[in-house]
Amino acid sequence: MLIRPQMKQAKEHKTLLDSLKAGDEIVSNSGILGKITKLNNQFATIEIAKNVEVKLQKQTIQTLLPKGTIKSI
Repeated sequence: MLIRPQMKQAKEHKTLLDSLKAGDEIVSNSGILGKITKLNNQFATIEIAKNVEVKLQKQTIQTLLPKGTIKSI
C-alpha cells in the first residue's frame, strides 16, 4: 500500500524536472532559492544573487515557484 503513493510522488517529481527551463524560479532540497540560468541533462545553474551562480544536480530541485516570487521576498 505504501508503494503506490511513493511511485506517484516520484512520477510527479520527474515531470517537474522534465518541464524546467531557463528563467524558472526554484527551491532546492537544501532550501536554496534561485532562478535557473542554464540547464543540461544532469545539472542546473542557479542564480542565487546578482552575479552569483551555483550548480546543482537537477534531482535536488524540489519546488517550482510562481514567477516573481524571488523579487517579493
